[in-house]
Amino acid sequence: MGVVYFFLSFLAPVVLAYAFFVPTLRSLGELAGHYLRRSSRTRRELLLARVATEQKAYESSSKQSKEEDDWEEIERSAVGSAANGGKADKDWNGIVGFFHPFCNAGGGGERVLWGAIRATQKRWPEATCVVYTGDHDVDKDAILKRVKERFNIHLHPPTVHFLYLTTRHYVLSSTWPRFTLLGQSIGSLILGYDAFSLLVPDIFIDTMGYAFAVALCSLFFPNVPTGAYVHYPTISTDMLDSLDVGGKGVHTGQGAGYRGVAKRQYWSLFAKLYCVMGSCIDVVMTNSTWTQSHIKTLWGPYRNRRNSTTDHDIDVVFPPVAVEELERDVPVDEESEQKRGPALIYIAQFRPEKNHQVVLRAFASLLSSNPSFPEYPKETPKLVLIGSVRDPDDATRVYNLRLLAHELHIKEHVEFVCDATWPQMLDWMRRASIGVNSMWNEHFGIGVVEYQAAGLISVVNDSGGPKLDIVVPIDGKPTGFHASTSEEYAEGFRKALSLPRKERLAMRRRARKSANRFTDRGFAEKWIANMDQLILLQVARTKSSD
Repeated sequence: MGVVYFFLSFLAPVVLAYAFFVPTLRSLGELAGHYLRRSSRTRRELLLARVATEQKAYESSSKQSKEEDDWEEIERSAVGSAANGGKADKDWNGIVGFFHPFCNAGGGGERVLWGAIRATQKRWPEATCVVYTGDHDVDKDAILKRVKERFNIHLHPPTVHFLYLTTRHYVLSSTWPRFTLLGQSIGSLILGYDAFSLLVPDIFIDTMGYAFAVALCSLFFPNVPTGAYVHYPTISTDMLDSLDVGGKGVHTGQGAGYRGVAKRQYWSLFAKLYCVMGSCIDVVMTNSTWTQSHIKTLWGPYRNRRNSTTDHDIDVVFPPVAVEELERDVPVDEESEQKRGPALIYIAQFRPEKNHQVVLRAFASLLSSNPSFPEYPKETPKLVLIGSVRDPDDATRVYNLRLLAHELHIKEHVEFVCDATWPQMLDWMRRASIGVNSMWNEHFGIGVVEYQAAGLISVVNDSGGPKLDIVVPIDGKPTGFHASTSEEYAEGFRKALSLPRKERLAMRRRARKSANRFTDRGFAEKWIANMDQLILLQVARTKSSD
């Protein structure tokens, strides 16, 4: 086992890095790509035949819902523009491969995936969208039903299909107890090869953060344009800084001693390799100013060196948020204010980095102080934790959080809502007063935008997207509160619940105004502009290879 780890940790990345610089190895990569393309040709033909069959059945159906009828209206009005004044052909009918091995997770990253597919379908109705996923336990109908219930996103079924990967376990952290970052990246190469053996797309887009898999696509298929929507960098300068004593995040203080020095060196070397992988991607989008800054610092110099003659900006494309629907379904006025109670909600997956423990301790601190809120004289504040449970590990975390609530003597005032449907979340956003986010360096924070669109007063971590992009002053006045420690969160809760009714309603309205920067339509327009670039590249490269 030690020899295997040595190879994976040192020799494999060296070979992979040189694969993009040594012509001989590049030729070997293209040879492997030729084999994969040829071996998957039959599956491609079967897929396109299935698309045609399903489209015909769909068109002949007399039971189309209103959402499906609206689809055609929106489709005709959608426009997009590409770089240098060009615009991709609306009749383009290629296959777009979306690399998202955990597509049924139900988090913010999945909302981006489905929003991207919906925008692509509307702009290029003849294109086929294929999602590479490892969710073997659900079929297409079940996935699309969950997308509709969880995100209220209605996709066009005939032109979206799923290919099931068998090697997803290679990207799980549990598979790599040592050298986890490098191991998962190597695992993504295995997963990428698995995907290409199933189908070689005309355009390949990663929407989860597997830069190594995108680089593998560039190696195997130089004519296939690649794109990446980056939610957060796999490694960053903040992670390196977090190793210091007093640093923030789950790795704080781990840089001490000889093991800490070794870990710092390992991370630094991995960061350089990660930069090389990122330099191979044609079109890069980031979800926030914070992520863009880190990706520009990491990938920018390498991308400029490799692509010195063309414009390769790293674009900020804010994630799609159901702002319009929330504005329609959650009123923010004098009447609705009377129906809100002193409830605090935290919408987040039950993952370690979401830091639910800080919120529970802050809430316990608030209650232990026997607070008095004149606006809620007969009600005790309540904390509601809303999130999806993806696997047994998440279920264990929920169990441990319940235990913590019991130990803090607040279990009667804490409610867990697991795998909530969209109507359930809407109901809580109508009833609650405060929206919470406690993740340090949250890359964006879709849930925080949903809070604002619903008129909730946000109490969020003083870092990342919630600080830089979302909970910012509007008209020179605050839209929420920032905090870092349990004490600061407790104080933020106290301030928000103590606001006089008039001032509280004014802050809710400012928060809603702030959310208008993050609409579904705004995301779709920017996504289409970047997709235009990829399609133009695909058409140009296809012509040059003929």
